[in-house]
Amino acid sequence: MAVLAIVLVSAIAVLSGAVLFWRWSTRRVDTPQRATYEALHTASQAVSMLREGLTADAAVRAAPSLRQLLSTPAVAIADRSGLLACHGSDLHAEALGRHLHGVVTSGRAQLLSASDLGCTDGGDCPMRAGVAVPIAVDGAVVGALAALGSSADAGLMRTAAEVARFVSTHLALAELDASRTRTVQAQLNFLRAQISPHFIYNALTAIESFVRSDPDRARDLLVGFAEFIRWAFREHSQYATLAEELRFVDTYLELERARFGDRLAVSLRVAPEVLPVRVPSLVLQPLVENAIRHGLERFPGPAQLRISAVDGGHEAIVTVEDHGVGVDPALLADVLTGRGGGQSVGLRNVDERLRATFGDDHGLTIETGVGAGTKVTMHLPKFFPAVKAT
Repeated sequence: MAVLAIVLVSAIAVLSGAVLFWRWSTRRVDTPQRATYEALHTASQAVSMLREGLTADAAVRAAPSLRQLLSTPAVAIADRSGLLACHGSDLHAEALGRHLHGVVTSGRAQLLSASDLGCTDGGDCPMRAGVAVPIAVDGAVVGALAALGSSADAGLMRTAAEVARFVSTHLALAELDASRTRTVQAQLNFLRAQISPHFIYNALTAIESFVRSDPDRARDLLVGFAEFIRWAFREHSQYATLAEELRFVDTYLELERARFGDRLAVSLRVAPEVLPVRVPSLVLQPLVENAIRHGLERFPGPAQLRISAVDGGHEAIVTVEDHGVGVDPALLADVLTGRGGGQSVGLRNVDERLRATFGDDHGLTIETGVGAGTKVTMHLPKFFPAVKAT
């Protein structure tokens, strides 16, 4: 549903933007190509400032471009708390703030006269008239836009309303972006909360077994355990490089080797080209833990695990493969759709976060069968604009 909403809102943005660009460009006396370029450039500047929402900082930075789109001496922007920005002039700011508040409260546009603005300079005032129109997102009025000049008519009202709709559409997109980010962060926090008590108990038991027989090994394992916990619950970007994910997996596997001993054989193949690729945090370790806990722990023979990260041109291809007990594909489908209860929560969580970040075509690919082991594959884009390097 979120993807459909983004597509619909994007389509509305394109249509409203096209109408706005056409109306704006018809007021310019220049070549059609030049007018189109100027309109697109000005609109893109305004939009880029608003993609983080209607804040005071965003309003101040967007106001010059909105003023240029409206071709008026001054513009003002307000939200439900009051006036956010004036550009061109701050004349009549107090009176303008009151009227913008009225537009936000009522949701109705207003034609502003000199008396409405408290203008006493008569014909000498460059801002003695204007229009104020509401800015709405999902049917709720979140702010208002005013265009001021020496005169105001129905034409200015229509243009201002078109600009306000353009702003509204991109504020809606900003809210969708923020909602998706909150969802992904909540999923990550949930996964952190699912760090297996079973694993923690086994790790501490393995460390305890070395305290007397091999104190140096016990100390190293304890340091590794502390590093594992620190990384799992760290508070910074929701993204990490593939190199960081692999280091975290190596720490996890060192603790598991202490428990499995020589029975756990791990094969690792990594192409250096994919190490800087940025991915959602904690997407690799849950797959490895799932392979050990559900695939190898109950397997009677040697526990073989293969991890690879290879260069696939425009993407990194990461696989986690075990030669364990495998799983019924029907049961796996229930797990991935949430019908499997608490089983393999990490697997479903990783699949959902990959889809939320990169799109539905980037979910997990899983090959398995009872007694045939399991192979999980991720196709990770090398460059993806939404994945920030912060």
